[in-house]
This record gives sequence, structure tokens and C-alpha cells, in this order.
Amino acid sequence: MLSLTCKTAIKAVIYLSSKFESGEKSGIKEIAEYIDASEHTVGKLLQTLVKENVINSSKGPTGGFYMNATQQRQPIINIVFAIDGKEVFNQCGLGLSKCSATHPCPIHNDYKAVRDLFEKLCSNKRVSDLCDPVNNGLAYLIG
Repeated sequence: MLSLTCKTAIKAVIYLSSKFESGEKSGIKEIAEYIDASEHTVGKLLQTLVKENVINSSKGPTGGFYMNATQQRQPIINIVFAIDGKEVFNQCGLGLSKCSATHPCPIHNDYKAVRDLFEKLCSNKRVSDLCDPVNNGLAYLIG
């Protein structure tokens, strides 16, 4: 359902969120290494996330990427919308362009239920909700 880039963006945001309390800023290389992703991909998606106000950045010797308190409380769906767009929650499970309730694919009804539940999860879970278990060692961002 989500693109690999979007999944990478969510991991990057959770990583930045984990630095919120200490006030640390992180660079592209550090983030990419921690979440095991390419620096090129991470750099591009971080630019998009800054543009969409999901995260912040500052330039200079003490610069880097970081989050503020408001961004900590934002729903995960903001990341999904910034990277994959709003249409991700309307797409067909089989990738058909003309799938609908009146012209359904073979998995339409089941997939729609799962997709709607996932959209609700993304709307209700906040960045801090996903960061807390990582900070407490109960969840992980790398395999």
C-alpha cells in the first residue's frame, strides 16, 4: 500500500522524533545509516518533508534536520500525504485504474476494508506514539 520511499520517510521521521527531547539535529548521512537507507533517497525525502512542514531543517555548522513539539504531535498520515499523496487511500489493491464499487476488482471489498482501517490508523497515530516504543526499546526501526 505504501511506497518504499514513504516507509523510509516514516522511519526517518521517527528517528528525528527520537532526538526531540535532547534537542539534537541530525544530518542526512546519520539518518540514512541508522535506518539503513540510501543517502540519496533520504536526502530527497527529507527535502520534501521540510517543504511540507512535517520536519524542520537549519543550515550551517550546527544545522541539520529536527522536529518541534507541534510536529511531534502530528498524525502519521501527514507523512503519507507528503510522500505518496492523498490518493494512496483510494487505489485499487490490484493496481487497476478503473476499480470502483460499481466496477470492482476481485479483491475490492476486502482490500477497501483493510485500506480504510489503515487510513484510520495513520490518522489516529501520532509521530510521538510511534517514537515512544522505539525510545523504550520495545520497537525497532531496523531489521
